Amino acid sequence: MSNTYPIVYLVDDDERILVALKRLLICSGYNAQTYRTAEDFLTMHDPDAPGCVVLDVDLPGMDGFGIQNELWSRNHARPLIFLTGCGDIPTTVRAMKAGAIDFLTKPVDAASLLAAIDQALQLDEKSRQKALQRRLVEQRLASLTPREREVFGCVVAGQLNKQIAAELGTVEKTVKVHRGRMMEKMCVRTVADLVRLAAVAAG
Repeated sequence: MSNTYPIVYLVDDDERILVALKRLLICSGYNAQTYRTAEDFLTMHDPDAPGCVVLDVDLPGMDGFGIQNELWSRNHARPLIFLTGCGDIPTTVRAMKAGAIDFLTKPVDAASLLAAIDQALQLDEKSRQKALQRRLVEQRLASLTPREREVFGCVVAGQLNKQIAAELGTVEKTVKVHRGRMMEKMCVRTVADLVRLAAVAAG
């Protein structure tokens, strides 16, 4: 997991449910924060902190799907687990199609909820690690000169130095210099490693 202890954000307008869920999570070793409304959660939660959201679908005002859409629009997407008092099939299908980790009916089964939270936290950690790797690669790419960036593209495409020189209108010796500097800035030693970094940058 991340160095920052993950947070399980609980969003429900029923205070009794919030208290019960928070007690369950704390006793199970989780860090939990509670919110009564969508607006409170969206205003007060830390989008940079790792974690997941357990939320009621039928909140007053902005509902659970509204929260999900708002998080996406802000690029703050994180794994969500929906809770509902009436688990009708259309709502369940809508939640799962929208990317929910799980859709649980109240009163929620403790074991099912904890299993869903574990899955959500693992997915959140993987997503954050992937985003971090992409940012690091983008920083390395940004350090390249325009010519080194051109050489980068040619090398990733599988071209040899002679082919790159012909395409860029230069000599092979110059390509070797640019290639060496580019590989050093990208912190790789092999073309295979460079291709993997290119794949990360492409998302």
